[in-house]
Amino acid sequence: MAGKQADLVVLSDEDRRFLEAQVRRHKAPRSLSDRCRMVLLCAHGLQSKDVAERLGVHEHTVGKWRRRFVQDGIEGLTDEYRAGRPRTVSDAQVAQVIERTLNTTPKDATHWSIRSMAAQCGLSHTTIRRIWGAFGLQPHRSETFKLSTDPLFVDKVQDIVGLYMSPPNRAIVLCVDEKSQIQALDREQPVLAMAPGVAERRTHTYVRNGTTSLFAALDVATDAVIGKCYKRHRASEFLDFLKRIDSEMPKGPDVHLVMDNYATHKTPRIKTWLARRPHWHVHFTPTSASWINQVEWWFAELTRKQLQRGVHRSTAELEADITAFIAAHNENPKPYRWVKSADQILAAVKRFCQKTMMLTSVPGD
Repeated sequence: MAGKQADLVVLSDEDRRFLEAQVRRHKAPRSLSDRCRMVLLCAHGLQSKDVAERLGVHEHTVGKWRRRFVQDGIEGLTDEYRAGRPRTVSDAQVAQVIERTLNTTPKDATHWSIRSMAAQCGLSHTTIRRIWGAFGLQPHRSETFKLSTDPLFVDKVQDIVGLYMSPPNRAIVLCVDEKSQIQALDREQPVLAMAPGVAERRTHTYVRNGTTSLFAALDVATDAVIGKCYKRHRASEFLDFLKRIDSEMPKGPDVHLVMDNYATHKTPRIKTWLARRPHWHVHFTPTSASWINQVEWWFAELTRKQLQRGVHRSTAELEADITAFIAAHNENPKPYRWVKSADQILAAVKRFCQKTMMLTSVPGD
């Protein structure tokens, strides 16, 4: 009895060019190039069994793609759509997870974890992870914020940002502040040095060896820093620091001081001293807006590079390291670049306030 007649493969010039191009392409999917190879060999008159032996595949595989090409042409060589496994989590369950995440807390914690939410909802922890990832929910994270309530916030931002982005001609702009109560800390046991594959190790317990306060003035144009450490940070120490700044400033140019509203900056003695120097101009930052004072960035750099992992057995050692850090910084200062205009900052604050009001508003109020 004769077997079933194999489908005859006839190629147009366009089909042949496409199939040969896919076989030659280095980046073509392997499955597609193999199917194209089968069709080309079948078009030469070879039987499916012979093609299978030559390519090292099963005869039924060759027969399948031969039939698919004869029926649908080039498009028949692509994989058919597969519906996949039916959904096991309904929209109502997803909505329940989101609602609980946003509006409730577990009995024994301040926020949900993936596994506590999974136990509560009767779903797997991988399902909870996918739902939270899809909707951008991160209960484990918490950020802080502080909005200034200064009634002159807008005016002060425009004034100080204007100084940064377009300072007066031949004027010197200094950002002044103090970093108070810097602790001289020593570890209770010696620090173990870093080794290949082993991080530096230190005890979590420490010994306090006194404190010092650093007054610093950052030149916005050059990034050079004038700094001095004091045992205390009263108005008398601040006045002494202002005198030090005055002694290091060139004569002639106006000096603009950007500083916060700390009480020691506004005592009668300070006001009298500044009044005797009409070329000195004070610009107070808005309350609760230390981010606008550029010297705070330098304080963060000092903390990260020198203080955070430093070991100091006395305040003298601490002050010596701070002084050395200032000297090293001034050897190659790199000015910070202020890029946000006052309008951009105020617009960002407005957007934050509007978003916060939307998140905290209660329906029906």
